[in-house]
Amino acid sequence: MLDRNTPEQSSPIEAERIAAIAKALAHPARVKIIAFLLSKPGCIGGDIVDQVGLAQSTVSEHLRILKASGLVQGTIDYPRICYALDPMALAPLRALIDAIAARPAETEAPCCYTPQGCVPKETAR
Repeated sequence: MLDRNTPEQSSPIEAERIAAIAKALAHPARVKIIAFLLSKPGCIGGDIVDQVGLAQSTVSEHLRILKASGLVQGTIDYPRICYALDPMALAPLRALIDAIAARPAETEAPCCYTPQGCVPKETAR
């Protein structure tokens, strides 16, 4: 079962991992690469270049970022590199999203919690 810590309880290492995953997913070309890898269990780098429609060097940089985040793994089968997704890499981000989704809706909260105490919603805006 996934760890469902709230962001306040997350370790600094988990926060860094979540930020790295979010950064890796924050570019349309990297999202296209992820989507393509979802359709293929393992993929040669040249196939990704053809699918995404960017220069080899640009795709390589995007793959470097995806690999650094842990979302993508590359194995060398000289002279090619085969890329695949690591679904477990998303566990920290999934836990954060699940924790956010599990919170009660804003309409259920009676006030805004601040260091000064409870501030009614009408005055918090």
